[in-house]
Amino acid sequence: MSLALQGGGSFGAFTWGVLDRLLEDETVTFDAVSGASAGAVNAVLLASGLAEGGASAAKAKLGRFWRRASEAAPRGHAGLAVEVAVRHLSPYQFNPFNLHPLKTLLAEEIDFETLRQHSKLKLLIATTQVRDGRLRIFREKAVTLDVILASTCLPVLHHAVSIDGEAYWDGGYSANPPLLPLVSASRATDGLVVQIMPSVGAEMPTSASEIRKRIEQITFASSLTRDMDALAAMKQLAGPHDQGSRLARKLHKLRLHHLSAEAEYPALAEASALNLDWDFLLALRDAGRRAADRWLNQERGQTTC
Repeated sequence: MSLALQGGGSFGAFTWGVLDRLLEDETVTFDAVSGASAGAVNAVLLASGLAEGGASAAKAKLGRFWRRASEAAPRGHAGLAVEVAVRHLSPYQFNPFNLHPLKTLLAEEIDFETLRQHSKLKLLIATTQVRDGRLRIFREKAVTLDVILASTCLPVLHHAVSIDGEAYWDGGYSANPPLLPLVSASRATDGLVVQIMPSVGAEMPTSASEIRKRIEQITFASSLTRDMDALAAMKQLAGPHDQGSRLARKLHKLRLHHLSAEAEYPALAEASALNLDWDFLLALRDAGRRAADRWLNQERGQTTC
């Protein structure tokens, strides 16, 4: 099975739940995983855990990271101050020393050298080049702490991340998640897309905060819709009898599955992707586990992942 993990801040706890349930099923194996932003974090935690100690280590690593992320989140007046600063200042003004809690969490949780040398998964981490807005994919042998920080770099919160002289922002701006590159890289006939950004708003936004939230949702969800439409069109053009190219043969065999956080957690459109409250994260995790469990039960006996 291949996995395409969408980014969306704290909504990534839904993906944590999906992975947590899949890792309990001994019939499920992973060939490749792509991710952007929070999806990249979940992808690298999964790959790191599998490389270090298998499914149980991956489950523990994912749970530990999300717990520590919640504990490190600003609360009360500190959280309010961050929200106000984001609205009126650039991160080069309110965070001149480029302090980044995620950097410490990832550095302590992931041995990137071990990951690069012993990853059991093909990894595709999405970043967006600031200079031209183009997607750049970093593969497993090139994944570093800076690559993950680049993939999660929201320009309203953090300084751009420089890698080999090139500046990068959040991968979700260009591919959320990288779907077409994943299909090309993976040998699996089954692919699972985990969507965490709401695609439909609760109602017509009228306030400034509601408008900003809806723009963010559209921005980070549109590339997935585009890529899924493109895949469907490519599969139709290839036709059921076209065996002339490797891609055509792959598309003919591909079974693409889709789990949506908003379908399992209807209040998601009204929630904040910056909310790292532990009860909220647990609710999303449990929703992800339910969605994955139901999907496994539906697919059991129909295919080998």
